[in-house]
Amino acid sequence: MLELAILGFLYDAPLHYELRKRITALTGHVRPVAESTLYPAIKRLEKAGLLARETQPGAVAAPRHVLTLTPEGRRELRERLAEPARGDITDENRWFTLLAFLRHLDDEAAQAAVLRRRLTFLEEPASFFYEGERPLRAEELDDPFRRGILTIARATSQAELAWLRETLASLGGSGR
Repeated sequence: MLELAILGFLYDAPLHYELRKRITALTGHVRPVAESTLYPAIKRLEKAGLLARETQPGAVAAPRHVLTLTPEGRRELRERLAEPARGDITDENRWFTLLAFLRHLDDEAAQAAVLRRRLTFLEEPASFFYEGERPLRAEELDDPFRRGILTIARATSQAELAWLRETLASLGGSGR
C-alpha cells in the first residue's frame, strides 16, 4: 500500500517533503506513515530503478531532494493498478489507496475490470459475526454495538455498490 501511494503521488508530480504529507492525508488516519517506514520504501523503489532523486537548492538553506518517477516507475504503477492483489480489493484501506490512483490506468476496460473485482467481492454474503458458517445480519443481534457495526457496514457497502455500478456503466462496463 505504501509503495503504491508513493508511485501514485509521484506519477502526478515530482515531490519532496510533501510526499509524506500527501500519503498521511490519504492513509494516515488508519496507518500513520512514519519516516522509519517511508524512507526505506523510497530507497527500495530507487534501488529498483522506479524512482530518481534530484538534489535542488533549498528555499532557505538546505538542499532538498526531489523524487520523480522513472519511465519504469510509471509502468510499474500501471501494472500494479491493472493487476491488484486480492488484498488490495478486499481490504478497505488498501482499496481506497488503489482507487485514489486508478485514473492513471489509461485503459477504461482495465479500470472497469478492477472495479468489477471489487463489485464481485462486495456482492458476496459476508459479516463480521457468524453463527457457525452463516453470516449474521444486524437485525439478528441483541448487542447494540455489534448491530451498529453491521448497520454502518451495510450502509457503506450499499453506497459503494451504487457508485461501482454507476461508474461501471459510465465506463461502458457491466454494472450488473
